[in-house]
Amino acid sequence: MKNMRTPAYTLLTLWLIGAPTASMAEEKFTFLTNWYAQAEHGGFYEAQAKGLYQDAGLDVTIKMGGPQVNVMQLMAAGQADCTLGDNGQALETWQAGVHAMTVATVFQHSPTVFISHDKIDKPQELKDKTFLLATEAYTSFWPWAKSELGFGNTKVRPYTFSVQPFLADNNLVQQGYVTSEPFSVAKGGKPFYVYPLSDWGYPPYGNSIICMADSVKKRPAAIAAFVKASMQGWKAYLQDPTAGNQLIQKDNPKMGADQIEFGIAQMKKYQLVTGGDAQTGGIGIITEPRLKKTWDMLVKNKLIDADKVPFEQTYTLEMIKNAGVTP
Repeated sequence: MKNMRTPAYTLLTLWLIGAPTASMAEEKFTFLTNWYAQAEHGGFYEAQAKGLYQDAGLDVTIKMGGPQVNVMQLMAAGQADCTLGDNGQALETWQAGVHAMTVATVFQHSPTVFISHDKIDKPQELKDKTFLLATEAYTSFWPWAKSELGFGNTKVRPYTFSVQPFLADNNLVQQGYVTSEPFSVAKGGKPFYVYPLSDWGYPPYGNSIICMADSVKKRPAAIAAFVKASMQGWKAYLQDPTAGNQLIQKDNPKMGADQIEFGIAQMKKYQLVTGGDAQTGGIGIITEPRLKKTWDMLVKNKLIDADKVPFEQTYTLEMIKNAGVTP
């Protein structure tokens, strides 16, 4: 097919009525994930493997993020049309002058967890422990944990994405993703306990789809088509991940089948994709009240200035409202 862009109105029509004919050109679209390819990205790879993006009139390239990759900066620099991140990132980068909008989400709640050697009844029981935190924690969940969970004077140490320090010291608490770190910790052979921050009231979505506001304005049909095909991919991936997993391991050969299997099992166990509002609104749904809770949290913890980040401009419900992908 020729490398030329289909007019927006054509894409919108395709998105509404179905697949393009073979003679129609596909519009190029680049999506940047927030880490190396893994099960948490499975729906996007499944959509790629099953030709769902092509059916939607898109020629999609999936690029991997990583620990040293600032996905928001790369998107702002034109290296991607949309990226994957905590929906709080869209708010914080808006204040930094990068006007990005949340358009949909993969996870209905944050997959961020604390992992402890001790079983507890309430989060305040961890306040005397030492926490292992990555740099991003200080602009996301840690200010919230300090103000809401009583961790204001808690000691912290850097988390270097190795669980060995945690395994060696029973006084440590490990941050992590429910789909990832517990898999590595389990190999240590010691008892441990996983506490999702969303259970304690942490409000952000997880793995939200974030696009530049200018892109949303100029390419709404393409973004809506990408969002719908992606959510169809997620539904298919949770039913049979075989095709998506092949592409994940092609992009990230170090990703073992056992790690992928664990990630999928955790996504299902915690209903990250299919729970919450997805039960009634469909996979990928976002709502104004949920988004506002994150905005309020960031304002309260002085991570953003309410006067500099106009809430109503930092998201749109238009890209996901007609997707209609039931769990």
